[in-house]
Amino acid sequence: MYYSVNFSQFCDAFQNHDRSAQFSYEGKRVLFDYIEQLEDDTGHRVELDIIALCCEWEESDVEDIAANYNIDIEGMDSDEALAVVSEYLEENTQVAGQTPTGIVFQSF
Repeated sequence: MYYSVNFSQFCDAFQNHDRSAQFSYEGKRVLFDYIEQLEDDTGHRVELDIIALCCEWEESDVEDIAANYNIDIEGMDSDEALAVVSEYLEENTQVAGQTPTGIVFQSF
């Protein structure tokens, strides 16, 4: 059985599972919008499982992503580094979107 949740309820669900710090407010918005678009595109409802979302998705800044996935961004300005990291993520996983401080993507 499914019911629709709005963005506020989505954020509350993270709080209720002691996972409010897993994503920034903007990161939650990006993930929420991504899931809603996925539902619209596929016609399938997505179960709101906060623990699964926290295990499957992450929000990190460009420098951390580059360090964790051995992406060479040395000597690049921030725009170049963002482009290189974004391209790498797009080629290797699903990207929900960007926030002012990072990228929300499916962990791999």
